[in-house]
Amino acid sequence: MNVPIALSVAGSDPSGGAGIQADLKTFAAFEVYGAAVLTCCTAQNTTGVFATGELPLDLVAAQLDAVLDDLAVGAIKTGMLGRAAIVDVVAQRLARRAIPLVVDPVMVATSGDLLLTADGVAALRERLLPLARLVTPNLAEAAVLAGRDVRTLADMREAARCIRDLGPRAVLVKGGHLAGAACDVLLDGDDLHELATARVDAGPLHGSGCTLAAAICAALARGDALPDAVAAAKRFVHEAIRGALAVGRGARPLDHRVRVR
Repeated sequence: MNVPIALSVAGSDPSGGAGIQADLKTFAAFEVYGAAVLTCCTAQNTTGVFATGELPLDLVAAQLDAVLDDLAVGAIKTGMLGRAAIVDVVAQRLARRAIPLVVDPVMVATSGDLLLTADGVAALRERLLPLARLVTPNLAEAAVLAGRDVRTLADMREAARCIRDLGPRAVLVKGGHLAGAACDVLLDGDDLHELATARVDAGPLHGSGCTLAAAICAALARGDALPDAVAAAKRFVHEAIRGALAVGRGARPLDHRVRVR
């Protein structure tokens, strides 16, 4: 039996709401076998990030080689990469493989804690984005990547075009932090789509960006076309936000069990 396989290359969230842990839960919900390469460890929970530590470069490289030399990975998602040297190692390994890549350009945690250095942002722009089938920035990340303010739907459209010019085949600018309906802008080649979803008032959330990118990656791994993968991921995240769990004293992690139920 051939099972779709997705790979997450990201940091660890010991509280389970974001990072590698959220990605693997999401892959399972999509009935995709999940593999994981760890780049960074964090000490975090629903209230904030208290410490971070990066794995040695040779260990990150060895993990990637071990997985990619053995498993028939159908799609890859990157999350927290920490600094330029890790971005470089990941880009070097992935450039050798014709595997659809979803880049979640994780720069700052929901709590405001920095998760990618300035040189890491530059490396992401120059070396990882050109490899991407899709990059999924939120408004703040889109502003950094595009080099312009992103405050309105019109800004999101223009930012998507600016980011696409950095090399990715498609860009999904997430508008969850805008007022009103939650509208994302998908630029796939020259095709522009505006994807609106009714807003769910679930309070502060933890791990929604990780979950969306992982869901798109899982759908690509099982063979969905990109627009269908994005649509399926948005439906999943919408339901997972509706069931967001008050498991800690801070922001609520999504309920990744929704598709299983």
